[in-house]
Amino acid sequence: MPEPRFVVVGLGNPGPEYEFTHHNLGFLVVDRLAARNNIRVSRYECRADVGQGAIGAEAVLLAKPQTFMNLSGQAVNGLVEKYQVPPERIVVVYDELDLPWGGFRIRPRGSAAGHNGMKDIIRCLGTDEIPRVRLGIHPGHPIGDGAKFVLAPIKGEQRKQLDELLDNASQAVESIIAWGVEKAMTAHNRRAPGTNREEE
Repeated sequence: MPEPRFVVVGLGNPGPEYEFTHHNLGFLVVDRLAARNNIRVSRYECRADVGQGAIGAEAVLLAKPQTFMNLSGQAVNGLVEKYQVPPERIVVVYDELDLPWGGFRIRPRGSAAGHNGMKDIIRCLGTDEIPRVRLGIHPGHPIGDGAKFVLAPIKGEQRKQLDELLDNASQAVESIIAWGVEKAMTAHNRRAPGTNREEE
């Protein structure tokens, strides 16, 4: 199997109690990508569950860090060092409380905007020039404690809409790998539900 040119990292927390929480959307997208592209995420290395395969014409590594969210950078840094993949060919997928549920935004770079998993990846890699897909989780009404909300299970109407969100986010990742992040942003950010302004 050829060495991966891209590493797709979904962020989340290990353990069944976290599986269908808002904070684990990154894991769920990686699982959906694996199913769509016939990749088995069944190997453990560099503190992550990983699987190698192809998305389109590109060799990829799918990864779910098993370090818990706040230490995600340890796993990502280990994989980057092992496979010598530059930051611009890493795609990180994670939940975003500042975007409404069902929306997502592709960005080529930028700060972590308060997301602790992305913050640790930026710290460990020493750059914020990392493409990412941010998945909106805000329910559209006051939520009180944000830290408690992100660890709450996805339920009700959101659970019914989850399949569509995972498919849309998976298509966004596949577009980044096929076309590059800028073309993927043009294709997906314009029509994705979310904020009224385009991302920088």
